[in-house]
Amino acid sequence: MAFKNVFHCTLLALLLIGLWAFNCNARDLKYDSMHERHGQWMARYGKVYKDNYEKELRYKIFEQNVKFIEAFNSEGNKSYKLGVNQFADLTSEEFQAKNKIKRDVFSKKLGKSTFKYEHVTQVPDALDWRQEGAVTPVKAQACDDCWAFTAVAAIEGITKLTTGTLIDLSEQELIDCDTNGEDHGCREGVMDQAFEFVMENKGIASEATYPYRGVDGICNSNASSQHAASIKGYEDVPANNETALLLAVANQPVAVVVDSKTFQFYKGGVFTGPCGINFDHGFLFVGYGVSDNGIKYWLAKNSWGTTWGEQGYMRIQRDVAAKEGMCSIAMVPSYPIA
Repeated sequence: MAFKNVFHCTLLALLLIGLWAFNCNARDLKYDSMHERHGQWMARYGKVYKDNYEKELRYKIFEQNVKFIEAFNSEGNKSYKLGVNQFADLTSEEFQAKNKIKRDVFSKKLGKSTFKYEHVTQVPDALDWRQEGAVTPVKAQACDDCWAFTAVAAIEGITKLTTGTLIDLSEQELIDCDTNGEDHGCREGVMDQAFEFVMENKGIASEATYPYRGVDGICNSNASSQHAASIKGYEDVPANNETALLLAVANQPVAVVVDSKTFQFYKGGVFTGPCGINFDHGFLFVGYGVSDNGIKYWLAKNSWGTTWGEQGYMRIQRDVAAKEGMCSIAMVPSYPIA
């Protein structure tokens, strides 16, 4: 009997030790798996940290963000999904600090009345200017210069529609040369001010002539004088009016401002919030439509590269109750006139 009790106790102890070891190994495997995932992510996006302290700090942020993304997607009741992208080692505060649109200038512009499309009566049920060859490939901004990318993309669109030729134009020219007004290169800017610069300069250079560097530089006046496209003016869409915005987008790509603070990990689907009206970023609306599950959306071209969103694009809900539109998209849209 004593031998049997000892045997049972020994067996129980071995089982407990084995279970403890299994749990420890499982935790270690999970820990190693996340570290491995972070390493693969670093390699994919070319991330290099200055020392081990920064690497560990960024790893912890990465881990928290991955858990947030997976928890969001597991809910299964969303119209859009999140994904791990180039912003995965940034806190939300750090991400928000990357985007800067000069808000005070836009606030002074509200109420401008000229609108060439006000008498348009019919528009297509759905539209994608990419299919008409009016949109250049998605680019990736390297500093706080979304205003330049959005303005350039709008000019590229209207140039194609008026001349039949799609030309890749220069953001760097705006960053370096458009410095006399409200635009401040890699710090902040305004799309309408960029349009005004192109008008005053009597044109804008191509990307090939004045290539992008993503840093503030001295204006290359020789390259800036080699015009690949020009515009005659620009107009603002009536503020807080998605119906007017639809009329404009039905006729050409339109520059809009958005509150992008919650866009950090957007992967795909129709974004339905949450977001606010404190706009901080520029988008180009290149179309609109209705999703398979019946949600009306705007199709937006971004400047965060093709690894963000739907290969660099976002679908954002259209015709919402708020007069400003989803994430402030209807507050101050504008477009160039060629």
